[in-house]
Amino acid sequence: MSALYESVILALTSIWSNKLRSLLTLLGNIVAVSSIITVVALITGVNAAVTDAIVSDLGADSFTIQRMGITQNEDDFERMRNNPLVTLDDATAIKRFAVTVDAVMAQAQTQTRVSYRDEELETLQVQGVSEEYLDFTTFDAERGRMITPTEISRKRLVTLIGWGTADRLFGAADPLDKTIKVAGMPFTVVGVSKKKGAAFGQSLDEFVVIPLGTYQKLFGARQSLQLMIKPRDAAFAMAARDEARVALRIDRGLKPKEPDNFGLMASDSVLDIFQTATAGIAVLLVGIVGLSLLVGGIVIMNIMLMVVSERTREIGLRKALGAKRRDIMSQVLTESITLSLLGGIMGIALGALFSTLISSLTPVPSSVEMWSVGVGVIITAAVGLFFGWIPARRAAMLDPIEALRRE
Repeated sequence: MSALYESVILALTSIWSNKLRSLLTLLGNIVAVSSIITVVALITGVNAAVTDAIVSDLGADSFTIQRMGITQNEDDFERMRNNPLVTLDDATAIKRFAVTVDAVMAQAQTQTRVSYRDEELETLQVQGVSEEYLDFTTFDAERGRMITPTEISRKRLVTLIGWGTADRLFGAADPLDKTIKVAGMPFTVVGVSKKKGAAFGQSLDEFVVIPLGTYQKLFGARQSLQLMIKPRDAAFAMAARDEARVALRIDRGLKPKEPDNFGLMASDSVLDIFQTATAGIAVLLVGIVGLSLLVGGIVIMNIMLMVVSERTREIGLRKALGAKRRDIMSQVLTESITLSLLGGIMGIALGALFSTLISSLTPVPSSVEMWSVGVGVIITAAVGLFFGWIPARRAAMLDPIEALRRE
């Protein structure tokens, strides 16, 4: 342990006495490890944010039916653009045939002007919902109450507004029972949704919810709806999707070989597509890290060869005094690993700093993962060991007589 401690101290002393050379030597490792920390932090943060957003929007077990599904190429888009509109008849068909379905909610949304007295929001999200919206956790009321099914069926001019909408229109005043104008039509505020925050810089609290029938009066009924479907139990999630698909195919008269003329989206399928995309970023990271580590390892090996050459007389003297080959190899390898680890530690600090700055200054979330820190330490230690082997072996093989003669 004493020999190891002395070797580490000797390595650190050598690094400190040659600061610029050491910094240039460590650049490869610093770039590689900071890349690992930063990219992993970004991927983890974005994955978590997207997962929360999708699950809160669709629900963990719920899924949606809409006019167009996920398009991965131009052919898919051209085929789906002619799909028929999703209507309330489709919702009725699913309710009739899908026995594992608990609730089907129809909704539509657009952007329009919303105002209260002198305060006006030019483009606010307006959602029209059917009576079944109460069965979904997407909607809530922190103050006041929800819109009742009776009010929806009778197309009452009432609205549930988001926390951000209430804040921007009313400030500190109580918005309940106040009248706001949505696209010029007056609506009474019956409830305010709790604060949800933002995702990627986009507020999740700026919206108004109104009865679907009233929405269609305002913005027209020739607009495709989105159907949100909730299975009776999480165990029936796949069965509910299959039954909903079959119900729509039968109702729309599709033949067995004809493709679906509607899109079915579930949270897990959307997440799979997103995570496939982020996996491509991870592959790019492997290339960057591999190249940086190769360059950094070669530089470390060259520097250690130079160090061995500079300290030839010292090594010869140690061998003459009884040091064995394994002692010389251990010393040189310890110095190489220490040098490489120092670059890894600097890379970890730099990567954590980059991640914090990105999270603070941009809407992109990031979260430093401890496993990525551990990977950075292990990789840089391995690089020091691997690329320090040749210099260490050359030092150990020096003839003490010849080494002492070296000027």
